[in-house]
Amino acid sequence: MNPRTRHALEFILDNLVWFMLLFVLVIFSLLIPNYFQLGIFANIIEASSVLGVMSIGLALVIIAGHMDLSVESVAALSAMAVGILFCSSGIGLGVQLHPEWLMVPVSLLLALAVGGLIGAFNGYLVVRVKMSAFIITLASYIWVRGLVLVISGGRSAQDLAPAIRWFGIQRLLGLPLTAWIAIACFVIFSLIMAKTPFGRHLVMIGGNETATFRAGIRVNRNLIIAFVLAGAIAGLAGWLLAIRTSGATANLGVGLLFNAFAAVVIGGVSLKGGVGTLPGVYAGVLLLSAINTAINLMGLPANFTQVIHGLLVLAAVLLDAFKQTIRQRLA
Repeated sequence: MNPRTRHALEFILDNLVWFMLLFVLVIFSLLIPNYFQLGIFANIIEASSVLGVMSIGLALVIIAGHMDLSVESVAALSAMAVGILFCSSGIGLGVQLHPEWLMVPVSLLLALAVGGLIGAFNGYLVVRVKMSAFIITLASYIWVRGLVLVISGGRSAQDLAPAIRWFGIQRLLGLPLTAWIAIACFVIFSLIMAKTPFGRHLVMIGGNETATFRAGIRVNRNLIIAFVLAGAIAGLAGWLLAIRTSGATANLGVGLLFNAFAAVVIGGVSLKGGVGTLPGVYAGVLLLSAINTAINLMGLPANFTQVIHGLLVLAAVLLDAFKQTIRQRLA
């Protein structure tokens, strides 16, 4: 095989999810009236903002060769913490700060801190105590969701402070600020993964942790940072959930974990670790959002969404195995 053909095949394999997204958009535009319009595309991007942010943290840990199943519950707890402090009705305490704009950074830092602390707890147990990341984060998924129920008593916090809610309603260039926050997160963390030693080390750890350790790279420190980042980013997703819904409920964000997992896998992140990019994950998030939008426009039952997401994950796993086979032949 000549080098030009090989480079073309590698380019297609590396960006396959983007071609899938383009194909889906073209098909839906042909089949569904009024699908091909800027307003629909803006809705697709807007609807993917919270899921996209959560998927970033999950992708970092999976690329490093581990798993974090707690991100959904961490987002719910962060949202509830913000809701209890800064909502004025329900179980909200209605805390006021002066000037009012201070409530925006304070609520954001609170959400990041809640998520980061749980991420550090998970990372410590995985790295220092040498416990299975799957078991530890599954336990965190359960006890953190339980903690949300305990502190809320099953009730909700409503009417978030206007200064914070402002972020949920303002738009820039046709997109809400929450969508721009998600896009900014993908850009920043994509640069971190591609341009910094930390990002490259995470990929190396996911590829071969033992060899990376023998190369003198501080594996444990990088893994703990990855778990802390995953928790903090989940906290940011919870903050976005709170400002989009103007409060928090005990079941806020239920089901996001599985959608985030689907987006990460469809986006090309290998469950074996060491392979995957965040732009690919963003394409996976947009692909799911485009399908959800099409299902809504066609008036199909919501249960179709789960069926299609499940089949997409299955297809992505099979496709990942197929791509690895092709890459081995190209090597």
